[in-house]
Amino acid sequence: MRDTYHEELDSLSERLVEMTRLARHAVARATTALLDADLNAAQEVISGDEELNRLDEEIEASAFDLMARQQPVARDLRIIITSLHMAGDLERMGDHAVHIAKIARRRHPDSAIPAELRSTVLEMGHQAELLVIKAGEVVSERDAETALELDSDDDRMDKLRRRLLTRILDPNWQHGVEATMDVTLAGRFYERFGDHAVHVADNLVYMVTGERPKDYETES
Repeated sequence: MRDTYHEELDSLSERLVEMTRLARHAVARATTALLDADLNAAQEVISGDEELNRLDEEIEASAFDLMARQQPVARDLRIIITSLHMAGDLERMGDHAVHIAKIARRRHPDSAIPAELRSTVLEMGHQAELLVIKAGEVVSERDAETALELDSDDDRMDKLRRRLLTRILDPNWQHGVEATMDVTLAGRFYERFGDHAVHVADNLVYMVTGERPKDYETES
C-alpha cells in the first residue's frame, strides 16, 4: 500500500517534468511563429495547449485524491502542495506561449516583429527555453542548489525586455502603433514566462528543504 502511495507521489513529479517539456516546445514554436509569420506553428501552439491543461487537471485531481485518502503530513504534504503550485505555473507558461502565437496569427502573413528587433526577440525565445529546461531538470532531480540559480538566470530575460522597451520608446521609432503594441505584449509574455519558471524553481526549493529560497540561501 505504501509503495503505491509513493509511486503516486513520484507520478506528480513525472507529470511536472512532462509539462516543462511541453512548455519548452510551445515557447519555441511560438517564437518561430512570431518571427517567421508561420501560421502552422501558431496553430500548433494554440491547439497544443490542451495537453498542458490536461496535465494540470490530472495533477490537481491526483493531489486532492492523495490528500483525501492518505492524509499526508510533513514532507509528503509539501510535495503535494508544491506540485499543485508548480503545475499552475507551468500551465500559465503555456498560456503565455499561446498569447505569443496569437500575436503571430493576428499579423499573418506579415511578421509582427520589425527587422531590427528580431535578434532580441529570438534571444528572448532562447532564454525562455533555457529557463524551462532548467526548471525541468531541477524538478526531475529535486536539486535545490541548482533551483536557486534560476532567479539570476531570469535577469537576462528582464534585460532583454528592457532593451525592447528602449527601442520602441526611441524618438526614431517609425513602426507605428500596431507594431508598438505587438512588441510590448510579446516582451511582456516572454518576461512572464520566465517569471513562472522561477516560481517553479522556488517551489522546488521549498519542497526539498521546507524553507523559502531566501531563507535557504541565507543559511547555506
